[in-house]
Amino acid sequence: MKALASLQARLLAGVLAVALGIGGLTAALALRQAEHELDELLDAHLTQAAALLVVQHSRKLAHDDDMVLDAPSLHRYAPRAVFQVFHEGRLALRSSQAPIEPMAPLADGFHAVTRGDVGWRVFVTHGASADVTVLVGESESARQEILWAMLGPLLGLGAAALVLMLLLAVAVLRWGLAPLRRLRTELATRQPDQLASLALADMPAELAPLLGTLNALFARIEALLQGERRLTADAAHELRTPIAAIRVQAQVAQGARDGAERAQALAATLAGCDRAARLVDQLLMLARLEAAAAPPRAPLDLAALARQAVADAAESPQQRGHALALDARGPVPARGDPLLTQVLLRNLLDNALRYSPPGSPVTLSVDATTGGWQLCVEDGGPGLDEGGLARLGQRFQRGAEATSSGSGLGWSIVLRIAALQGWGVSADRSPTLGGLRVRLAPEKSDE
Repeated sequence: MKALASLQARLLAGVLAVALGIGGLTAALALRQAEHELDELLDAHLTQAAALLVVQHSRKLAHDDDMVLDAPSLHRYAPRAVFQVFHEGRLALRSSQAPIEPMAPLADGFHAVTRGDVGWRVFVTHGASADVTVLVGESESARQEILWAMLGPLLGLGAAALVLMLLLAVAVLRWGLAPLRRLRTELATRQPDQLASLALADMPAELAPLLGTLNALFARIEALLQGERRLTADAAHELRTPIAAIRVQAQVAQGARDGAERAQALAATLAGCDRAARLVDQLLMLARLEAAAAPPRAPLDLAALARQAVADAAESPQQRGHALALDARGPVPARGDPLLTQVLLRNLLDNALRYSPPGSPVTLSVDATTGGWQLCVEDGGPGLDEGGLARLGQRFQRGAEATSSGSGLGWSIVLRIAALQGWGVSADRSPTLGGLRVRLAPEKSDE
């Protein structure tokens, strides 16, 4: 059976099922109790009728042994209630519908017998003398008719009450679910770019968390869209520079008079292409990171990843005689995504090599601490002043003293990866090398 799509239909079906279940159980118990009480009442009627017959006819039967009296039928239920009086084994008195032979065994008490296709409830008792036996019987169908005559109106009233209850339940459910319909209408009529918070009057307390969650979702989507718009605008602005430079150098190469000038222009063109390609790669990486959810964190060895990152950096184009050093003593356990961690380390080392003078020292250290671990990258470059440190991480923002080409996206990538993995990032001036020092450590709730 398919699940009901409508919440109102589900609630109505639940109310109907509960009402029918409880009503049916109550009706069955009431019917059984009423039938029992009716049997008790009619059995008492039989015993009283038998006692009356015993008292009225015991003396008369003693003098008229050969006479059989037929009592007249005075009521519409008379054919369904019969009696017999036997004296010394012979029928002395009966109702007009009673047979001549005894209807039940002549043993005292109640008997259930069947004559033809009709079931009878018969009570047998003896009179003042042992030779007088009284039988009073009533058909089972009469009892059922009396029972249903009493319960029929009650069942009709119950059915009418059930229908009325269902109609009232539908009205109450429609009234109670009206805020949901208003919320659905509000969401259905919204434009895709309309991300303002929802504010509906008379919102029930049960819907307040849902409304708050929707508003929080709208806020996150709006922040994501604004970030994408800023990224697109900044990227378009930043790409103009290398593209314009490539065009200028291509024109220079086209109009060069000698091979040396042409070669220099072509080399500058290739450098511009490399810069544009790197910028596009960083934009794609940042776009993927912005849209990605937090990856599952797995155990990893930061020392091993640091050794691999230093080995890759030693062969990168940014390695211009820098004194690369690694300080990693033994395994340093952490939790995170190995691939993202490699991207983070690569960007940290690339920034340190790119923005420090050729031949200057660059150090990567990884240590296990009491709280978990600490990773530090230091360089011997000019570093950043307080204003530069405050702007660090803003896209397409570079230090005022930067001499190498770059877009500032590397720091955005580092911060995003660290946030996804629950790592904290801080930057200050290196006390030993004099340039920039970047430190990473797990947040308090990460390890």
